[in-house]
Amino acid sequence: MTPVITLPGQLEDTHHLTHDERESMEHEGDELPYSKESSESDPMLRALTRSLLLELGEDPDRCGLLRTPHRVAKSMRYLTSGYDMNIEKVLNGAIFKEDTEEMVIVKDIDFYSLCEHHMLPFFGKAHIAYIPKGKIVGLSKLPRIVEVFSRRLQVQERMTHQIAETLMEYLQPHGVAIVTEARHLCMMMRGVEKQNTVATSSAMLGAFKEPRTRSEFLSLIAGKLS
Repeated sequence: MTPVITLPGQLEDTHHLTHDERESMEHEGDELPYSKESSESDPMLRALTRSLLLELGEDPDRCGLLRTPHRVAKSMRYLTSGYDMNIEKVLNGAIFKEDTEEMVIVKDIDFYSLCEHHMLPFFGKAHIAYIPKGKIVGLSKLPRIVEVFSRRLQVQERMTHQIAETLMEYLQPHGVAIVTEARHLCMMMRGVEKQNTVATSSAMLGAFKEPRTRSEFLSLIAGKLS
């Protein structure tokens, strides 16, 4: 019989280990040098994930799944980290006085979120514009604000409006416009299983409610829309 070879970094069978040894191995650090996730994981989320694996008919003590509760707990905290983000801290004072009233556009802002109905990912791009009224914001803050609202359980329509309303509140510009486009795995890998469907949502506030201003914005991002 061909002997089983354990490759470097690969776990051997763990059923002979004590509960404490398995628990220690289950949530020890493994991806810290490459990950934004915390090295620690929530014990309750680990327990819930372990229960889910059991309910699905799996063996959470087999080597391939031993660290899965730890990894899932870490990833869920990271994927929903927007709940703990504070807009004032994100902006960090990067709002500046500037005597300009020309449209500012940032296109192709990547985002990843979780559909609140099935907790499956939806992901895509956001295109944001605002017309300053004496104040501008550091350009890197726009993607960060998108992340505040995408890193949580969401629906695309609400996320789009939350981003727009936040910019209106903190910049007090003449207007804000945002268009988001996303692919939803809840439509792709289950349900209707349509692989090429793209959902588009928009929010037009202030001056962007005027047809001419709205048309200018849409024409400037037209090459980016699916």
